Amino acid sequence: MTTERWAIDTAHSSVDFVVRHMVVSKTRGTFTDWKGAIEVDQDDPAKSSVTATIFVASIDTRDKERDAHLLSADFFDALRYPTITFISRRVEIQGPNLKVIGDLTLHGVTQDIALDVEYNGLNQDPLGNARVHYSAKMTLHRKAFGLGWNQALEAGGVLIGERVAIEIEIEALRAVVPAKQPPEAKQAVEKADASLHARA
Repeated sequence: MTTERWAIDTAHSSVDFVVRHMVVSKTRGTFTDWKGAIEVDQDDPAKSSVTATIFVASIDTRDKERDAHLLSADFFDALRYPTITFISRRVEIQGPNLKVIGDLTLHGVTQDIALDVEYNGLNQDPLGNARVHYSAKMTLHRKAFGLGWNQALEAGGVLIGERVAIEIEIEALRAVVPAKQPPEAKQAVEKADASLHARA
């Protein structure tokens, strides 16, 4: 039996978010520094797993003052909570697509979430590497994670919406690893993964 490990290629992937601003418009942002991996159980795909870590300080909304405010104690409090993590607990197969259920830890709070995942295909790059492609989305209620800062507007409503739409694009490379392997083999794979995800 083998387990397929897919290392997420963050150079060709993205974690973006969209939130309402002043009720009627939308503000978009992204995280530029993160890492993750997908483990596929070939015998039982429903037992496959996903893990990801996002470095909060990499937030980018194309406005430095806004980014600084988001990193402050009013929002992410990045000095106390420098990372956002996701660890899946189960995968539900829905035809060609998936629902990935797991624990999201943000701002020191862990909540059960479900990602709706669309499978976009498998192909091979010019170097012969197998690459798999997914799109995922979900909606978070930021107050559930203690991100409750806001301001009332004179005309009614609030400055920032409570619902945050998450949009994820994943491209991952495959490395087939035997389920039962000698320590030296596991170390070699971990070293290869670390090299792929090394941060500048």
